[in-house]
This record gives sequence, C-alpha cells and structure tokens, in this order.
Amino acid sequence: MWNEPTQAQLDAIPRLYETEGIALTDKPIYLHFFIGLCNWYITEFDGDDTFFGFAILNGDYEMAEWGYISFSELKELRVSWVHVDHDTYWHVRRACDVEDIMRGMR
Repeated sequence: MWNEPTQAQLDAIPRLYETEGIALTDKPIYLHFFIGLCNWYITEFDGDDTFFGFAILNGDYEMAEWGYISFSELKELRVSWVHVDHDTYWHVRRACDVEDIMRGMR
C-alpha cells in the first residue's frame, strides 16, 4: 500500500457499530483508499483489520455498496505493480458530501 495511514489516523476512526445510529448519508468518512476505478470510503474500524465503509469497484456505481473491508487485503491488493493508495489529501466529511458515494447510493 502506498501512503499507509498513520496509527493516529486509524485511532481517530470510530469503532465498529459506534456510528450505527447515524444515517448512512450523514456518516463521517475518515479515510479514502483508491486504485484505478476502485474507491473505498471508510467510516468505522475495529482497531485491528476490519473497516466498515462504502466501496465502488471498477467504477460500477450500480453495484457500489456499504459493507466490511479487510485492511490487510487492501494492503496486499495490486494491479500489476501498482498498489492501493491512501488519499493523503482527504479530510473528514459526511458521506452526503462525497459525490462518489451519493452517486453510488442512487
């Protein structure tokens, strides 16, 4: 993985189920990972290996969904020699403020 998130960034993410009472469109998105046309938007973390967030794979918005994502699998994922990248310019925002997520939720 390029630009792996720092421990402080990971620690700032709410634990799994902590945002359960928040509507999906209002959930804060703490991290963004990407490779090619694939994007993962992270809202919760178990502190070990499991994220909860929104995934858009191969640019397919019709099949995009909320679900669980393995951090170790993201770190190992490669397309040819290219690794998944962590968006170092990302700042926390609500899901409804992320165009990709809203497009995938339609």
